[in-house]
Amino acid sequence: MNRLDLFNQYRSLLFAIAYRMLARVTEAEDIVQEAWIRWQSTESVVQSPKAFLSSTVTRLCIDHLRSARMKREQYIGTWLPEPLTTELTDVKDCAELAESLSFAFLMLLECLSPEERAVFLLREVFDYDYEAIAKTVGKSIPNCRQIVCRARQHLVLRRPTIALNCHDKDILVEQFLDYWNHGDVQGLIALMAEDVTFWSDGGGKVVAAQKPLYGCIKVARFLVAIRRSRLTPTLVSEVVAVNGQPGVINTVDKKPHSTFSFEFAGDKIRAIFAVVNPEKLGAVKL
Repeated sequence: MNRLDLFNQYRSLLFAIAYRMLARVTEAEDIVQEAWIRWQSTESVVQSPKAFLSSTVTRLCIDHLRSARMKREQYIGTWLPEPLTTELTDVKDCAELAESLSFAFLMLLECLSPEERAVFLLREVFDYDYEAIAKTVGKSIPNCRQIVCRARQHLVLRRPTIALNCHDKDILVEQFLDYWNHGDVQGLIALMAEDVTFWSDGGGKVVAAQKPLYGCIKVARFLVAIRRSRLTPTLVSEVVAVNGQPGVINTVDKKPHSTFSFEFAGDKIRAIFAVVNPEKLGAVKL
């Protein structure tokens, strides 16, 4: 098998690692391309292409996150991941992997340093052994174990105690869209947890709420106001899979306008993540 075939064999894995590390589709694709250049130009014999390529991608992502920290701090308003549309069938067939794509999970990773994020993802999502992880990030095996333990404990505290299955999530999002389309404030309130949070990312490019909104009544009224506002173009909305979870894509003239992603708790919507920044909608597939 030649180098191109070997690389293509692991391309989807490399993108999966890069996207979860960076939460940006375009930047993850650039990282994968850089890994290909390094793979193509290496002259030494590589005994494990998978280990070499995944380590290369991980290190590139760590370096990228360090350099992007200043830009992230200067970002206007709330920063959210770049939406990644997926097939609903993929969500149902691999629920555990899909969960690691969710906005809630990616936002949780933001509290970790680049090295901590790499260790946690490689172990908990991609099931790499600690020896390989330690070599990749340049830390000891005991240190890597401690990082995973701390991150896992933090994740458990943030995750809802009752998880919905994919079918129930589909129904909940379809009901949400129906109530939103009809401007039904009370219907929306009934679907959301009392302490629901609405996050909106406009990146300073378009009008968006720069601070999170809290509470089901406030969020429901805000959502209906968006629909009724003359400043908002006529949106065509449909349920699609966004980041491994049932979500909503809003289009104007058949072009992406925004996406809604959701976090669920029990049988309620716990959080809504709205991406309106046009620079983050390039990878959204209609």
